[in-house]
Amino acid sequence: MRRRSVILAAVPAGLVTLAGCGDDESDSSKASDSASPSASASASAPPPPKIVDGPLPAVTAGVKFGAKPTVAKGSGEPSKQLAVKTLIAGGGSPVAEGDYIQAQYLGQIWDTAKVLDNSYDRKTALLTQIAQGKTIEGWRYALTGKKVGSRVEFSVPPAWGFGKAGNAQVGVKGTDTLVFVFDIQDTFGPKSSAKGKKVTQGDADLPKVGTNTDGKAPSIEVPKADPPKKLVANYVIEGDGDKLAADDTVLVQYKGVLWDTGKEFDSSYGRKELTSFSLQQVVKGWSQGMTGKKVGSRIVIVVPPALGYGDQPPAGSGIKKDSTMVFTVDILAKM
Repeated sequence: MRRRSVILAAVPAGLVTLAGCGDDESDSSKASDSASPSASASASAPPPPKIVDGPLPAVTAGVKFGAKPTVAKGSGEPSKQLAVKTLIAGGGSPVAEGDYIQAQYLGQIWDTAKVLDNSYDRKTALLTQIAQGKTIEGWRYALTGKKVGSRVEFSVPPAWGFGKAGNAQVGVKGTDTLVFVFDIQDTFGPKSSAKGKKVTQGDADLPKVGTNTDGKAPSIEVPKADPPKKLVANYVIEGDGDKLAADDTVLVQYKGVLWDTGKEFDSSYGRKELTSFSLQQVVKGWSQGMTGKKVGSRIVIVVPPALGYGDQPPAGSGIKKDSTMVFTVDILAKM
């Protein structure tokens, strides 16, 4: 069993989204606002599909990257395989299996052109992991290998969508082929790091954090001094993205050490996987420290016991009672 993050204060019950169900350390109530295919629809995954060129319905309006597309009704019989076409070729990094992508998207039914969901109207990009069990299989196969900046259209037959059962909740029958258009804005993997301007770390009584952006875990140098009694949350690298709200869901890289010993007790770098969570799910020190910080940044958070675990640290975490914790956090994206 893989090691869980210790930063979460609570884990929600299964959340059903078009992006898919989250793992045991991610997702947010925000995601449930979208009526969408869940990973459970692909619980027993079929063999990989063949990727074919078509047929695919025409995009009749909103043809530019980032514009809400209007997609015609499918004509004739859809492919029994996965029809995929890159409408606009981007020049960014390719999406790898296991990556999180940030994208705008629209999904509809082939036969009727009924729109099931679109992120363009919400003005909030989708953030989801492209991996088995995290999305419907059609997304996984159609989007892996596509480059950031690309617009991709593809059709998903039932075998790689909701299967023969369909999904009555979102109005999909077991015979429905689905059509999607994705504008891939960014991709994030285990080597993703903060991007921005380095900020001077001049206080000798506070931890100093490394500023490397090569995807490796930054160093944390804890001073030989008494820990601060109040929360500290400072920029190490200041990004230029949106500021986080208290109820945002974020995608991060992070590492945590104990003030007293400097010993690492938790790290997404060590697990070689990113972590996604709602700021309402984490310990108070994280929630308060990250609220108002900019996406793209690296911050150092010093969490006093009252805003961490106090006298009830998680069992097996290596954290002692009334410990002050120090974290370096790269804020990669938000929902």
